[in-house]
Amino acid sequence: MKLDWIQLENFRNYQEISVDFSPGINVFIGENAKGKTSLLEAIYMLSLARSHRTGNEKEMINWQADTAYIKGQMTNKRSQIPLALKIGKHGKAAKVNHLDQSRLTDFIGYLNVVLFAPEDLELVKGSPQNRRKFIDRELGQMSAIYLYEAVNYQRIMKQRNQYLKSLQAHEAKDRLYLQVLTEQLAESASKIVAQRRDFIKQLEEWAQPIHQSVSRGLEELTLHYHPPIPLESEMADQEIYQALIDKFQTLSDREIERGVTLLGPHRDDLIFKINGKDVQKFGSQGQQRTTVLSMKLAEIECMQTVKGEYPILLLDDVLSELDNERQTLLLKTIEKKVQTFLTTTSLDGIQKDYIDEPHLYTIKDGQIQQ
Repeated sequence: MKLDWIQLENFRNYQEISVDFSPGINVFIGENAKGKTSLLEAIYMLSLARSHRTGNEKEMINWQADTAYIKGQMTNKRSQIPLALKIGKHGKAAKVNHLDQSRLTDFIGYLNVVLFAPEDLELVKGSPQNRRKFIDRELGQMSAIYLYEAVNYQRIMKQRNQYLKSLQAHEAKDRLYLQVLTEQLAESASKIVAQRRDFIKQLEEWAQPIHQSVSRGLEELTLHYHPPIPLESEMADQEIYQALIDKFQTLSDREIERGVTLLGPHRDDLIFKINGKDVQKFGSQGQQRTTVLSMKLAEIECMQTVKGEYPILLLDDVLSELDNERQTLLLKTIEKKVQTFLTTTSLDGIQKDYIDEPHLYTIKDGQIQQ
């Protein structure tokens, strides 16, 4: 798939622009804080209806306006699809093919993107929350069922936490309602855990040969999913559900005492190991960066396998963070098969051997020129 063009109105520092894109590599050159990352953010929002930079919609609206608009057209194997997102100070509204979407979740999954930015290097050494967001972002694009369950889980957990607090304060005395909420939460959690397990197994299958290639066969990368319960590879949803219910029963008094849900996929983690050793604790900076790069390239291939098309790749000033060897691996992998949007302050230091006829744009003061 590819993004043919984008139009921005009152988005960040862009008052009104329209840009056509090449199906190959699009390179945006400009000084820092001039709008390069904002352009990639707009493309990202056409995919996931949310920013990777902020959860506050007001920050994305130009200070002179009340509403921002992002419009674009994507082309896949079957058709051309116009996409539109309206960002107001009190929420967002989306259109697909000029038709209003009743829920933002219905908008997600048409345009698939993989984003690689300097902060993604925190995927390995950052908090578990970073890794859960990584899983949710990619799985949400590939599976509408997962996206629904992720939203449903958060809704039920919020209700359950409120009721736990009321039990803690002795405002509520009926544990039967807590049992109902627990069963609902466990049902949703079991589906999330099963899909995460299968997704991580798929990612590992793609990431291992990529990592072996860049390490010249010296390193084996393995991914280890840490769910809320001991998990066997063949456990069905119902078995996971029952294991969660059993575990919740042992935690019931502690949860009421704490007033919060202590068990569930909101506490999952993903551990990366090289030759059996935890990369976060024992890996060098080079090994950590190679692990993240392997994961990003595995995302691209995994998405192609599931969706039948390659996603769009967004590289936000990340090549400057990679040495020549890792740059070469990245550019060789995407060469002539993935539409790419690359931002940089300068072309100096970028391995150009695998950038085939790039379209170059300059960004300055809210204007983009080819």
